[in-house]
Amino acid sequence: MKSILQSEKFLLLACAVAIAGFALDSRLGGYGRLSSLLESAVLIGAILAASLSVARHAERIARKLGDPYGSMILTLSAVLVEVIVLAIVSSQAGSPTLVRDSIYSAVMLDINGILGVAALIGGFKHGEQAYNDDSARTYSVMILTAVTVSMIIPEFVPQAGWRAYSGFTIVAMLLLYGVFLRMQTGPHSYFFSYSYPDKKTRQPSPPSGYPSRRQSIVVMAVGIAAVGALAELMSHSLNRGLAGMAVPAGLVALIVAGISAAPEMLTALRAALANRMQSVVNIALGASLSTVILTVPAMEALALFSGQRIDIAMTPLQTLMMLVTLLVAAINLNDGQTNAIEGMTHFVLFGAFLMLLALGL
Repeated sequence: MKSILQSEKFLLLACAVAIAGFALDSRLGGYGRLSSLLESAVLIGAILAASLSVARHAERIARKLGDPYGSMILTLSAVLVEVIVLAIVSSQAGSPTLVRDSIYSAVMLDINGILGVAALIGGFKHGEQAYNDDSARTYSVMILTAVTVSMIIPEFVPQAGWRAYSGFTIVAMLLLYGVFLRMQTGPHSYFFSYSYPDKKTRQPSPPSGYPSRRQSIVVMAVGIAAVGALAELMSHSLNRGLAGMAVPAGLVALIVAGISAAPEMLTALRAALANRMQSVVNIALGASLSTVILTVPAMEALALFSGQRIDIAMTPLQTLMMLVTLLVAAINLNDGQTNAIEGMTHFVLFGAFLMLLALGL
C-alpha cells in the first residue's frame, strides 16, 4: 500500500484538488478575476498531473504489449482525456467553434509540435533516425482523408442538411477507424513497428509487483474520472477569469489541446532521445489521426443528441495551415529517416501556428 501511495502521489493530489475545488469554487468566484485565473492555473496543473498519471500507466501497459498495440493504447488514452475535457469545456463555454479550434490545435501540436521537436532534438543527438515509412504513409493519407471529410467539406453543407451529413461523418469516421484498427493489429501490423537490434534493453521490474495490468487499468479509470471533475471546475473558473478580457480566440482551444498532448510530448521526447523514432511517428501521427477520427464523431453525436449544430468546418487560414502541415509531413516522412532539418520545418510551422493564434487569426 505504501508503494502505491508513493507512486500515485500526483494523482492523489489531483483528486484532493478536485474535492477542494468543489467545496470552494463558489466562494473563490467572489474574489475577482485574479482569483479565478489563479484557480484555473491550479486546476490546469491538477489536470496535467492526472493525465500524466493516466499516460504513465498506459505507457507501462504499452511497454508490455509493444508496438503497434502500445502506441495505440497511448494515443487512445490521450484522445479519451481530450474528448472528456472538450465535451465539458465546450458545454460551459458556449463557443460554437471551440471543438473545431481544439481539434485543429491538437493536430498542430501533435505533428508540428511533438514530431517537429522530437525530430529536431533527436537529429542533433543521433543524426538520421530510422523508422518504418509504411506507417508514415498510412497515417498521412488517413489523416488527410479524415480532415477533408469531417472538417473541410462541412463548410459547403447547408444548414438544412447538417444532420444528414453529421450522421454520415460519424459512420464514415468509425468505418475508417475500424479498418485502420484491423490493419494496425492484424496482418499489416508490421507497418507500424520497427526493429532496433542494437537497442534491446531489459526493462527493470517494478518494485513489490506494482503495478499489475489490472492495477494500471484501475488507476487509469480513477485518473480519467479526476480529469472530468477537474475540467468541470476549470470551465467555470476560466469563464469567470477570461470574461471581458481581450484574449486570442483560440486560447481556450490551445489549453484543451495542450492538456491532452502534454503526456504524449514527454513520451515522444524520451523516445527521440533514445533513438526510437518509430514510437515518435506512431505517437504524433497516431494521436492526430485518433483526434480527428474519434473526437469528431463523438462531438457530432453530442450535437445530434442536443439538436444544436457545431461549427466543425475550418476557416480558410486553418485549412491552409492543415494542408501545408500534412504536405510537409508527407514529403519529410517518405524515406524512412528523419533529421534535424525536417524537424526544423515542422517547428517553424508550429511557430507560425502560435503567431497566428496570438494575432487572433
